[in-house]
Amino acid sequence: MVAPSHPICPGLPAQRSGFAASGELAAQRAGLRDAVGAGIWRTDPEPEEFYIGAVRCLRFAGHGEPRATLLHFHGGALRIGCPEQVGPFAAAVAAQCDVDVVCPAYRLAPEHPFPAAIVDAWAVFAALRLQEGRIVAISGDSAGGAIAASLTAMAVVSDTAPAALVLLSPWLDLTVTHKSYTANAATDPWFSQAAAQAAAALYLQGTAPDHACASPFHGRLHGFPPTFINAGSGEVLAGDAIGMARRLRNAGVTIELDLVEGMEHVAITRDPTLPANAPVMGRLTNFLRPLVG
Repeated sequence: MVAPSHPICPGLPAQRSGFAASGELAAQRAGLRDAVGAGIWRTDPEPEEFYIGAVRCLRFAGHGEPRATLLHFHGGALRIGCPEQVGPFAAAVAAQCDVDVVCPAYRLAPEHPFPAAIVDAWAVFAALRLQEGRIVAISGDSAGGAIAASLTAMAVVSDTAPAALVLLSPWLDLTVTHKSYTANAATDPWFSQAAAQAAAALYLQGTAPDHACASPFHGRLHGFPPTFINAGSGEVLAGDAIGMARRLRNAGVTIELDLVEGMEHVAITRDPTLPANAPVMGRLTNFLRPLVG
């Protein structure tokens, strides 16, 4: 089944059906569901579950009456993951920045190849702006960073740019060609060039890997809002972070690159309470609060 291309981004290919997940991937997803059921990422207070169209979302409420919403996209190589896995991070940002944090369960590959996740992201972003009339900022970790940056590019084109963009250990270039994949292979236990290539193939399913909406590293960056990029210097995705920061700076965008020695992939979203992550949370909070307050 094929659906029409998205009106905001004429270059976005039509939605299409994919294929069933492998047994291994299905088992990994089942393990994730079991972890959610066991309360691994439970927060107090618990988030509000709601739907925007068919997209399930979790809202982690800020204190008082927040004037802004941070729309955060979880990672998982575009083939696994859920909003719950970033719950502790979302709750911490909500409390420290006094914002509501909304985390969507966007559609995953290979059942739903590109551009399904981008279409879901746009639907949620547009609804939050129209329904709530709040300031909206956008963030994403790992593969969620690609969705966040692509969504930001679409928002800029439609004159609805977010107040800020936050990218955490972002995967932004699905060509998987940065030198850091080999240079940092021995220091990154969480991701690899082979894993990235396999995940990109499941997601793209024939789309060129340098398509601007799939790989925002290759897209137009003029008009982007102030951007915060955090990554570990030893990650295989360090090249994506450094390269994107350079391109944003060259496009005249206010950019803060937070490259941390010894920090592992998405350490800040996996456990924001670790003492080693406190300085990163502090820098993220200092960046975000003036833009959404």
